[in-house]
Amino acid sequence: MAEVEALTSFKQGVQLLKGGYPQRALVELRRCVEIESANPYYLSFLGLAIARSERKWAEATKLCETALQMKSKELQLHLNMAEVYVSAGHRESAIDTLDRAKENFGPDPRLVKARSRIEKRRSPILPFLPRQNALNIKLGKLRHRVTKQSAAS
Repeated sequence: MAEVEALTSFKQGVQLLKGGYPQRALVELRRCVEIESANPYYLSFLGLAIARSERKWAEATKLCETALQMKSKELQLHLNMAEVYVSAGHRESAIDTLDRAKENFGPDPRLVKARSRIEKRRSPILPFLPRQNALNIKLGKLRHRVTKQSAAS
């Protein structure tokens, strides 16, 4: 019976996180961890909620790392860890986490999307024009291809 209550709280907590209500999600996710403290999903999402709502980076990081140690073959736990790192200002750790996940899971679209959000963008080629200008877009793509080819050589 307690497992059903924990699962219900977990589902509500995840929905609240997705909806942008980390404070309310925190209450639900703490309830699941109290009931079932050895569940890596509950720990990881609790860490994410703590990072978003309370900004307690050390506690959030510890929870997500513990969850990853328990179940390293779950992509979502890697994504949560990376988000906590970014929130804490540890961009390089987040990129490392996503790169390790890519080695395990391949080029999953969620990993590619998360990594692209974290990476710093280069400045536009023509800074006097907006980034969305067709010239900046075309020249930026050309620069990307050239740097990618020169790195491969």
